[in-house]
Amino acid sequence: MPREAPYLAVSDALRARIRAGEWEVGARLPSRMRLAAEYGVGRNVTQRAVERLITEGLLEGRTGSGTYLSAPGERLPMIRSRHREHRAGSPLPTPSEERGRADSWDTHSLVRVPATEDVAERLAISPGDPCVTTRYEFLADGRPVQLSRSWEPMAITGGTSVVLPEAGPLAGRGVVERMRSIGVAVRAVVEQPRPARATREQAHLLGIGPGDLVLRIERTIYDTGGRPVETADIVVPDGRRQVVYEFAVDDPSPRDPAGRRTTTESR
Repeated sequence: MPREAPYLAVSDALRARIRAGEWEVGARLPSRMRLAAEYGVGRNVTQRAVERLITEGLLEGRTGSGTYLSAPGERLPMIRSRHREHRAGSPLPTPSEERGRADSWDTHSLVRVPATEDVAERLAISPGDPCVTTRYEFLADGRPVQLSRSWEPMAITGGTSVVLPEAGPLAGRGVVERMRSIGVAVRAVVEQPRPARATREQAHLLGIGPGDLVLRIERTIYDTGGRPVETADIVVPDGRRQVVYEFAVDDPSPRDPAGRRTTTESR
């Protein structure tokens, strides 16, 4: 019979140690180099073994920190909504109450990046047109919970004070406010969620296994003339987050200055 692959033997041994309680939930495991020496294998073998256990949900990787024993799986809601701070009576938690909500982020922007054919089609520009592209890694309690990459045509923002989303006078204020400051009014946001599999780079950044299920949200923002002003790919780990959309319903009933309805509704 064929011999079991070395990484499978190492992952089985680590799984047994985890189930025996050798490490507590949240504990940092020994480095992969140390594990490789302990089991007498190469680092690539321990790398594959650890990735297998990450895929199973037993471990999680944290960028620049190491590998940790995961808590029992729980999919927290990630709420996609507009004006959530004003929606009295909503059954969903407010931003301050939302568990696992991103509380910080790392970003990196590049200017004059030629638009690929896909990005050009989404932004209604020509392939090769210069864009500003920004990568985001959103963190909750220091742990990655969402990735995003956005593109904005430099034909719109080039030469203005808001050309960089995370720099300048409106740094971090969002697309709507930044565009408004240069005379561009945003009308609509369109999101297309699709299931996908994590690439190796995405898995490394999110602390999940390559090929794990993720939700890829393709978002495009349009101005009042229907022109796309920004497009982005948002990646959410499916095993940790359940994306929930909330839509407000406008109330057509007239109201007095105090906010009370001025007509009697029939039932």
